[in-house]
Amino acid sequence: MASGSDRNPIIIGGLPSQVPDFDPEETQEWLDSLDAAVDERGRERARYLMLRLIERAREKRVAVPEMRSTDYVNTIPTRAEPFFPGNEEIERKILNATRWNAAVMVSRAQRPGIGVGGHIATFASSASLYDVGFNHFFRGKDEGDGGDQVFFQGHASPGIYARAFLLDRLSEDNLDAFRQEKSKAPHGLSSYPHPRLMPDFWEFPTVSMGLGPIGAIYQARMNRYMHARGIADTSKSHVWAFLGDGEMDEPESLGQLTIAAREGLDNLTFVVNCNLQRLDGPVRGNGKVIQELESVFRGAGWNVIKLIWDRTWDPLLAQDRDGILVNRMNTTPDGQFQTYATESGAYIRDHFFGDDQRLRAMVEGMTDDQILHLGRGGHDHKKIYAAFKAAVEHTGQPTVILAKTVKGWTLGPNFEGRNATHQMKKLTVDDLKGFRDRLHLPISDKELESGAPPYFHPGRDSEEIQYMHDRRKSLGGYVPTRVVRAKPLALPDDKTYATVKKGSGQQSIATTMAFVRLLKDLMRDKELGRRFVLIAPDEYRTFGMDSFFPSAKIYNPLGQQYESVDRELLLAYKESPTGQMLHDGISEAGCTASLIAAGSAYATHGEPLIPVYVFYSMFGFQRTGDQFWQMSDQLARGFVLGATAGRTTLTGEGLQHADGHSQLLASTNPGCVAYDPAFGFEIAHIVQDGLRRMYGPDSEDVFYYLTVYNEPIQHPAEPANVDAEGILKGVYRFSEGTSGSIPAQIMASGVAVPWAVEAQKILAEEWNVKADVWSATSWNELRREAVACEEYNLLHPEEEQRVPYVTRKLAGAQGPFVAVSDWMRAVPDQIARWVPGTYQSLGADGFGFADTRGAARRFFHIDAQSIVVGVLTELAREGKVDRSVLKQAIDRYQLLDVSAADPGAAGGDA
Repeated sequence: MASGSDRNPIIIGGLPSQVPDFDPEETQEWLDSLDAAVDERGRERARYLMLRLIERAREKRVAVPEMRSTDYVNTIPTRAEPFFPGNEEIERKILNATRWNAAVMVSRAQRPGIGVGGHIATFASSASLYDVGFNHFFRGKDEGDGGDQVFFQGHASPGIYARAFLLDRLSEDNLDAFRQEKSKAPHGLSSYPHPRLMPDFWEFPTVSMGLGPIGAIYQARMNRYMHARGIADTSKSHVWAFLGDGEMDEPESLGQLTIAAREGLDNLTFVVNCNLQRLDGPVRGNGKVIQELESVFRGAGWNVIKLIWDRTWDPLLAQDRDGILVNRMNTTPDGQFQTYATESGAYIRDHFFGDDQRLRAMVEGMTDDQILHLGRGGHDHKKIYAAFKAAVEHTGQPTVILAKTVKGWTLGPNFEGRNATHQMKKLTVDDLKGFRDRLHLPISDKELESGAPPYFHPGRDSEEIQYMHDRRKSLGGYVPTRVVRAKPLALPDDKTYATVKKGSGQQSIATTMAFVRLLKDLMRDKELGRRFVLIAPDEYRTFGMDSFFPSAKIYNPLGQQYESVDRELLLAYKESPTGQMLHDGISEAGCTASLIAAGSAYATHGEPLIPVYVFYSMFGFQRTGDQFWQMSDQLARGFVLGATAGRTTLTGEGLQHADGHSQLLASTNPGCVAYDPAFGFEIAHIVQDGLRRMYGPDSEDVFYYLTVYNEPIQHPAEPANVDAEGILKGVYRFSEGTSGSIPAQIMASGVAVPWAVEAQKILAEEWNVKADVWSATSWNELRREAVACEEYNLLHPEEEQRVPYVTRKLAGAQGPFVAVSDWMRAVPDQIARWVPGTYQSLGADGFGFADTRGAARRFFHIDAQSIVVGVLTELAREGKVDRSVLKQAIDRYQLLDVSAADPGAAGGDA
């Protein structure tokens, strides 16, 4: 059996790449030969020659590094580093002040009586990375465009606040109100990057780990999409994503790397802060996470820049004639490097250099203190600048910078590199003194010993602060800043909605198709049409949207370089560099990231886009609910279509496709306005109102979720006296009972409304019951408004008490009330307490399964006959019918026999 080391090699093969060149003349001859091959025969010929050389090297057993993993040294050699244009001394002072204020802010937030916490160590490790970006790279929005888009690592937020404090963007009151957003309003600061909570400061919510990386990828892609379609000039915008090496374990972090490479997104840079620690332990204790990530990113087609060692290692690497130092770097696991970060120089001398005489000889002239301060590249401004500059100048590929740092850097021996560092929130007086000395700050012992530690500001007129302002002015303004420059859109008039409001006549169509027909009319609008962004996860044909292929086309920056197999068909698959449709493949996470990027373009780039994301409803709020929360936090807008909705409409798909709960999940999202419409005219009113609320003069930061179905039905024309207010608020009387003498009320939503109408007829003809049918277009909105009324009444007992809309609307309707939908009962049960009468719900609780629609609905007891029995049951409970009729009805309709149900309509057009 192989040993552990045999089974888990740290690095495979390789020759040190920074060995000194002992025959430069011969080396130059080889390089000249390669240059000549490229110049005279082209890159393809040169590539062929290189591959043959690698093949021959392997035959000769020459150890050539595999391209997926290079040596554990900096990608950019010292000789290739560019001139550093900044004043490193001033930048060091700025960073020291920032480090201090970030740590003190969190420490003060832990004071007795507050104790709201915070995180110190993440920013401490990444502070230099951010500082170089702020001083030299991140573009602001003052030039009128979107500037750069920076996805800040969530746990590093204290450092971003601390820098903003030095720039007078935030005050001491703000810093002292960290994580106290309500009790210290209006000064409160959100715990992490939350645009909804700080809409003028943060742009992108990132602390739900994994969503920052995927969001950054699709933001970079959206920038290219907008530029290609002529909506906004995003050519200068660069997307930066600051991530943690532990965060890269999240599936969303690495799951969509290939799309960035495939589309050549060289406007994107990932900066992975490789401090080798997760939240409470090593990322890869027995391995090397930087090497692992290098392999992953290289394999995905990214440009990889490793930033591992700071400048103090340069003289040692220059002495490494036989590669023994690089080999030691290659073979030392991360867990051991973390130990070195917490040990003395003598320990490092003995354990890293000590067992090989050649290594020990390299450091014979160094003191233990000098060895201790052999640092990591992520803390060296010059090395960082070189990496960032190389990243933004690289073309044809996205770039990832793998920067090695120490978690808790500069915070002292109790913090640096410790497994518990992430959870440590308060510095002792001794910690503060050591920290102050490390940063060379003019703060006295007395100030540290008497109460809360003070913030430090060098003065508004100081050299450091003026330097900061000058740098930001030259780069186009302060970052982060969220600016909304978009103007309201000119919305189409009522004529655009007329066709859908006419109904479907004798034709049966699903509500999905009703929406698609409306969308076609909206996209013909000269002003609005070009702003729609269609998004689907490889299901356009399923949702009947292939009719958009010839006109809107599918976005592909390379166009269509092949003859489509269906090119002779009217609805042929068509790709274009200026295509309007985003076809993100089988990736709901990728589609939702596109949705968020498009839905927030009104703020990011000052140009409103109207995303329309259509998906299997089961794979929406259940599968990507965290991203929908991110969408609300980012104040994104747009339409989300849960197609093939309901637990019983997808007749052949079964359990994992049967959605009976997404409306309930949607109700938990405060930014989501959710509807379950039954007919085309309802959809028309909802969409028109959605466009007004999201893109009109008084725009709101919400998004709309519509559940639509694939079951064909005949859509009635809009009634002459349609209750438009009721449609939008959540309930209106669709069909008034015309015969029978015993009153009852049936409330239904979506695909259940036709069942309710059928039940209404049966009740009148067979049981003398006069039932009204109410279309509940939104159980969620009814509940939301009712809760708001109760909140007002709670706090205003002396004012006129508000009555919920659903209570007012149903007032005078003689119960009982029976609610039915293709959702679990908890969906209509949301409004139970506000219904003025006896209330009972029927629903599809439990797992879905594959069968006919009729059989499934009979099983869940939500079909027309079950509704009839449900109404009779409630009437019997109220003494209005004899209980003996219940058994008669159950037997007459064979409710206990699933196979006795009418199978119902088969198939579906969407």
